[in-house]
Amino acid sequence: MSRPEPLFPLFASLETLDGVGPKTATAFVALNVERPKDLLFLLPHSGIDRARKNSVRDVIPPTTITVQITAGGHFPPRTKGKPYRIMVRDDGGFEFQLVFFHARADYLTKLLPTGQKRLVSGRVEIFDGIAQMVHPDHVLRPEEASDLPLFEPVYPATAGITQKTIQRAATSAIARAPDLAEWIDGPLRLREGWPDWLDAVKTAHAPTSNTDIADTAPARQRLAYDELFAHQLTLSLARASLRRGKGVASIGTGTLQSRVLQSLPYAPTTAQTRAIAEIAADMAQPLRMNRLLQGDVGSGKTLVAFQALLIAAESGGQGVMMAPTEILARQHHESLGPLAMAAGVNLVLLTGRDKGTDRHAKLAALVNGKTQILVGTHAVFQKDVIFHDLRLAVVDEQHRFGVAQRMELGAKGQAADVLVMTATPIPRSLALATHGDMDVSVLDEKPAGRKPIKTALISTARIDEVVAHLRDAVADGRQSYWVCPLVEDSEVLDYASAEARFQHLRAALGDGVVGLVHGQMPPAEKDAAMARFVAGETKVLVATTVIEVGVNVPDATIMVVERAEIFGLSQLHQLRGRVGRGAAQSTCLLMYQAPLGESGTRRLTILRDTEDGFRIAEEDLAMRGAGDLIGTAQSGLPKFRVADLERQGALMAIAQTDARKLLADDPDLTTPRGRAARMLLWLLDQDRAIRLISVG
Repeated sequence: MSRPEPLFPLFASLETLDGVGPKTATAFVALNVERPKDLLFLLPHSGIDRARKNSVRDVIPPTTITVQITAGGHFPPRTKGKPYRIMVRDDGGFEFQLVFFHARADYLTKLLPTGQKRLVSGRVEIFDGIAQMVHPDHVLRPEEASDLPLFEPVYPATAGITQKTIQRAATSAIARAPDLAEWIDGPLRLREGWPDWLDAVKTAHAPTSNTDIADTAPARQRLAYDELFAHQLTLSLARASLRRGKGVASIGTGTLQSRVLQSLPYAPTTAQTRAIAEIAADMAQPLRMNRLLQGDVGSGKTLVAFQALLIAAESGGQGVMMAPTEILARQHHESLGPLAMAAGVNLVLLTGRDKGTDRHAKLAALVNGKTQILVGTHAVFQKDVIFHDLRLAVVDEQHRFGVAQRMELGAKGQAADVLVMTATPIPRSLALATHGDMDVSVLDEKPAGRKPIKTALISTARIDEVVAHLRDAVADGRQSYWVCPLVEDSEVLDYASAEARFQHLRAALGDGVVGLVHGQMPPAEKDAAMARFVAGETKVLVATTVIEVGVNVPDATIMVVERAEIFGLSQLHQLRGRVGRGAAQSTCLLMYQAPLGESGTRRLTILRDTEDGFRIAEEDLAMRGAGDLIGTAQSGLPKFRVADLERQGALMAIAQTDARKLLADDPDLTTPRGRAARMLLWLLDQDRAIRLISVG
């Protein structure tokens, strides 16, 4: 499939635009502008009011003003390096100076001849009691006054390009933009009051006030929606092509599942039951499942995942559960053990540590179908790992696991269904941006018997009270975590601060009561210290590195976080989730160093007020931005030019519904709207989508 002809002028070289030479074209790369079409989406981020005023008296300096003046006397500098000054008087009779540094006298006498009228626009400031305008932005003859817009857009800047150059190049790019057929759903566009595409581009580049620059302006919303829609269309095409992959219908009998449910001391939550039903319905289809199971800390994802694995076993197939690290794989294996026993299925652990005959036996049991459920790390990707009939792959912690690896795992079975679990609640808009190719099940309630965790904010000045509180807890046989802050970026200092806190607590609580885990320790020592705490030999565990996600110690009921104000919201929420795993009442003490800044106060207050991970994640997104929230490096977050996920997240959900509906009605994009949508994909470089259509 080749690029449609109407778009050729927009994909020409930058140097074909007005005022762009080789040097400027190179400088434009810093703004991610490589072709004329990129300029269409390089929108002004602010604007300057250039409306005419009668006199400087009408404004309060320092401010930008546009007035007509009569040029007076010229005063060239007497010594080198001093400025050139010109006295001027505006139409209201107010006198001020124009000031120029390093300017040539012959140029200035031509620009502002004494006795002549000119329109000047620039920033007026009071300096030593005298009003002056240093280097006016514009000096025009009265007959050129109409060239100056009343509101001048300001574009993102970069070295080597002036605002004038950007404006000129953008105007030149807009002039070649074709009038394209509409790809947005008619009723939606009407309801939102959005302009058509070309009008939106022109309006966005010619704002008449700050309202036009806000992301709520209809033209900007429309262009943001185009980006989100193109992105969701790409993800929906990927999803459709994945689902086109012949799946195997896995229909459970329910026998193994009910054995597990009968063995549990509690009933599953409505959210768990709903998620299991959604997964079962997907697995029963001959299409490949691609589902995300999103649940907060302690919402019971493991049970849901295990029931899904049992559906695979009930239908005569196999299931695999993958974890990102060996320690988590072992933990999964341990926590699933009792469930597997209740169900009466064969559960096996495979990691990189398995060697020789041991590994050989495990692989043989896999290939002949004796092993129904495998738990493992990336080791299950190796060539010699062959399944008898893999139906379902459960992948833990999505963000360490790319789309390519999901596909690779799917390839192990003829078309294994994929269920991805994540313990990081992601706000809906971000979940759609990063996992829009998946269907989502959400666990939004806690299992019965979990008591809410009490969260309190305490200043570091009251550390003695906290230690006294721990002493009582230890006497009652309860366990506590004490998390030390990461000091700057120095592991040595971290180690020192944790070591000091460890000594302090040991002196206060007694020998053998306190354990220590930090980043500098050899892995074996770290594991041993953790094991002693898990076994209940030590009662307080001092730790620097955030305690491994997923570690489960039901008797730990107190979490102290020192210098909580320097941790991120999600991090604190994950830490708090390490306690409250048993039946006893748990407490989380967030110790902060006074005085707290505004964002520190906001973060700690939201934690104290709610345990809802999704609400916390929304707040985190608002405070930190999308890239930071998922860690930009491995987030796979698309780069949007106009759309702002923090503020326009609601548009993302509309875009997903719209994209999925369009593809359901027109899978090959051949209707008039479908063809218009193809044009949008070309325009926004969604090459991956275009390949998927051409394949389809």
